[in-house]
Order: sequence, then structure tokens, then C-alpha cells
Amino acid sequence: MAATDKWVMTLKAATAEPAGTLFCFPYAGGSPETFRSWSGAIADDIELVCVILPGRGRRLKEARYDRWQPLVDDVFEALSPYLGRRHAFYGHSFGGRLAYELAHLAVAEHPGMTRRLFVSGCRSPDAPQNRPYMHEMPESDFRDAVAKMGGTPAELFEEERLLRLLLPTVRSEIRLAELWDHRHASGVDVPITALYSPDDPIDGWESMRGWQNFTRRHCELIEAPGGHFFVDSHPEYVTGIVNTRLGNLNG
Repeated sequence: MAATDKWVMTLKAATAEPAGTLFCFPYAGGSPETFRSWSGAIADDIELVCVILPGRGRRLKEARYDRWQPLVDDVFEALSPYLGRRHAFYGHSFGGRLAYELAHLAVAEHPGMTRRLFVSGCRSPDAPQNRPYMHEMPESDFRDAVAKMGGTPAELFEEERLLRLLLPTVRSEIRLAELWDHRHASGVDVPITALYSPDDPIDGWESMRGWQNFTRRHCELIEAPGGHFFVDSHPEYVTGIVNTRLGNLNG
């Protein structure tokens, strides 16, 4: 990956051939740090890359997206130079929705290169969204809801300046996640591995079991330990699943 590409951050280069790339998409307001902890456990022939959206880190001052189609189009255009070789997508929560949308485009433009879609803590497109919508909450209630969800360091809520910078991005991406529904005539032509936690109060088994209806290939539903943010709390479990499923990424 180009070091100057604002859209991607390479967290681990592949050290074995033939190599493939795992593109990772974090939850609303998330950063590459979630997936950086995977670096030591991902297989040697996998390049680990995190996609960086506007509104965080080095892109903090850039305008956030408020509609799905421009977001999907721009991310796909940014990733297109890298999709000509074998790859897979991993997305958690909001990131799972984005990964699914991109998989549709990648399969159409680069046949045979998208080997698997991983979605975790992410309802299927036909599953109803929990109400009331978080993104419509008044500021104080929204802050309380974000804190209750977890995933945001508790000490951050003691830093008012940082909160004012971060929370608009979180709200914007939660809005997209909550309003997202089925946008395609058929599922993706890619195997899906869907990971859920029985302790996830947001998108557990009930919300994720419908993923089998959104692929023309095989779909598996795997239970993971932890709550909604098990990608943070149990990286060793998740990377074990990823390595097993990507063992034939280049086969």
C-alpha cells in the first residue's frame, strides 16, 4: 500500500508468498488501533490493512459522509488499485455494513479476487434496527448511550475537547448504520463468515442469523466470546477464525 494514501493504513505487511490482503473496517468512530492488535496473530501471507474514513485521526478535519452511496463510491474508488489481487473484507458493526456494500462492487469489477466477507456484530440487511434511534438522541443522552455501549475508553469522557471532536463522527456513522437496509437485488457472490456474541445487546444472534440470505455462496454463523466489542476484547479468538478461513485465500 502507498504510504501516502489517506484512505488506508497498512498494519502488517505480508512476509510470505503468495500474499493476499485483508481490508478491515472498524465500528462507528473506530480507529486502526482495533486491528493493530491483530498484527502479531494474522498469518504471514496476509497483508493487514485498515480503511480510514474522514472524521478521525489524520483525517479528523475532513467532512463526514451523511449518505451511503457517496461513501461506498468513494471508498471503492480509493481501494480499486489494490483489489486486483486476492483479498477479503472484515467489518465490525457499522464497518460490516460498509464491507458488505463494497463486496458487491468488488465482485463485479474484480471477479474471483474477493475470497471472503467477514461481518461481526452487524445485523443482516433485513433485520430490524433497534429503536429509538441513537443518532436522534439529544447530546446528553447520546453521550450516555455511547458510554454504555463500550468501545470508547472511559477516560475519553473526561476529556471534553476530545469528545467534541470525536462524537460528531460517531453520531454520523451510527446514523448511517441505523438507517441502512437491503439495497441490492441479490446477495454477494462471496462466502460469508458472520461472528456474533450471545452477550451483544446491539446485534446478537437474532439480528445476524439472516446473513445466510445475503450470499450466493456458503454462510456460517459463529459464536464469539465477549460483548458487542469482542473484536477489541478477544482479538486472539477472532484472528484464529480469520486465519482458518483465509488459509486458502490464495488457493
